[in-house]
Amino acid sequence: MMTAHGSVESAVEAMRRGAHDFLTKPFELEELVLLAARVAEKRGLKAENRALRSLLEGEAAAAPGSMVGTSAVIRQVYELISKVAGTDTTVLIRGESGTGKELVARAIHDQSPRAGGPFKAVNCAALPESLLEAELFGHERGAFTGADRRKIGLFEAAGGGTLFLDEIGEISGAVQAKLLRALESKEITRLGATDAIRIDTRVVAATHVDLERAIREGDFRRDLYYRLNVFPIALPPLAARREDVAPLAARFLRDLAPGEEAPLPAAVIARLEGYAWPGNVRELRNVIERATILAGGSAIGPEHVMLPADEVPSPGSRPNLHATSGESLVLPSEGVQLEAVEGRLIREALARARGNKSQAARLLRVDYKTLHLKVKRYGLGAGDF
Repeated sequence: MMTAHGSVESAVEAMRRGAHDFLTKPFELEELVLLAARVAEKRGLKAENRALRSLLEGEAAAAPGSMVGTSAVIRQVYELISKVAGTDTTVLIRGESGTGKELVARAIHDQSPRAGGPFKAVNCAALPESLLEAELFGHERGAFTGADRRKIGLFEAAGGGTLFLDEIGEISGAVQAKLLRALESKEITRLGATDAIRIDTRVVAATHVDLERAIREGDFRRDLYYRLNVFPIALPPLAARREDVAPLAARFLRDLAPGEEAPLPAAVIARLEGYAWPGNVRELRNVIERATILAGGSAIGPEHVMLPADEVPSPGSRPNLHATSGESLVLPSEGVQLEAVEGRLIREALARARGNKSQAARLLRVDYKTLHLKVKRYGLGAGDF
């Protein structure tokens, strides 16, 4: 930090925000050179420390935060996290639903100079446009019906820290425009206000949506895409890192059954590793949680690991609506509610496509925009499929 108006308070604030040192003008150039050399030496020593710790404790020590895994693809993610964490660069995390995108965002925050500041997260797909806008930018009293008091938005609340925007591909065009302005100008304006507010917030965004396709179809702004995609991190699906299934399952078992010390039997591990995991890490955790309940305190066996392939629906639980091209759908004699069937088919298509709307649209033989509108109409979020 370099300033001509130095004070004890500003020096303390600069150091709190991550400055290595504080220079008051005027100063000698040699002083700056020496300071830069000390900073470089300190960073080098930290890097050597991390490398030595990894050698002593094994590769798993390199995993940041709550992340688990030693596969080659996930180690590449760890490396990208360590490289970008120390900067204020905007990060875009890409990956299927359930791969742990928020864990990556938290790891970036925890390893950054902003670690002492707040970490705020919002699922953009879970809120309608008006509520999302107020949640992000805040509002003044009387800005709209029901606004009986001033609300500080997440951009302000995350000041000095990190704001994680999950499901960024689902936001409306109006919110996209305001988000672009906030990223470019580092200013926001609360709803119902006229004065802009300076912000000091790092943005990490995440999506499972094919943004490039959304841009081509006019659903996502190209300029916003470039602002968000400064440093992309692609999270691999669990099927691409099967060697991490066993350590992940062990971690979930420790979290869900703290008194359980026995390792999972080889037959259980083989069963877990042989499954495709379309729901990724989130699905694995759900399976382990169900297994601990079924085991009832005893050791988990293969019979306790219930996978979707094992679940046979009871007769009459669903109407038979499957048909290949050219066949007629079978309408139950008692009739059926059309919207319920359409909503269920959309859920199933999204589940089969692992949340990828472009793939789900192809399965349903509709265009992307039509599916996008129907998903909004039925209020489907990432947790529904």
